[in-house]
Amino acid sequence: MKTRLFALALAASLISACPLPVVATEQIHSLRGADINASEAESEAFRREKDRAPIPRDFVQQPPLVPHTVQGYSITLNFNKCMDCHSWTRYKETGATKVSLTHFKTREGQELSNISPRRYFCMQCHIPQTDAKPLVANNFKRADGLK
Repeated sequence: MKTRLFALALAASLISACPLPVVATEQIHSLRGADINASEAESEAFRREKDRAPIPRDFVQQPPLVPHTVQGYSITLNFNKCMDCHSWTRYKETGATKVSLTHFKTREGQELSNISPRRYFCMQCHIPQTDAKPLVANNFKRADGLK
């Protein structure tokens, strides 16, 4: 009985000694110190866009952006929804852009008969496009080679 009371007293003292987590209410800042309103960024800047023409690329070797919604697309080890339209056997029929030849090569440059495992998960590089406003003001200019 004494052991049980001692254990309860010890547990109570440990719980009271641990401070409760404090919820941060301070404003989010960029690395350069500009204020960022997180709720505004989540609600307006990154909303899903309707299907539309592709946005031009901004730098050389930029992966193309996806000009349509990908919500609900499944990419697993055994199935890739993107290939329903973008595979070399279906792109003409669907009107989609075919997968680049670079996606059929290994790191060492060996050509494969199917998409390289390192290029199989499309959304590692190709993200849905959105006309989001920058979170922080900048003076970015497109690459000269793309003008």
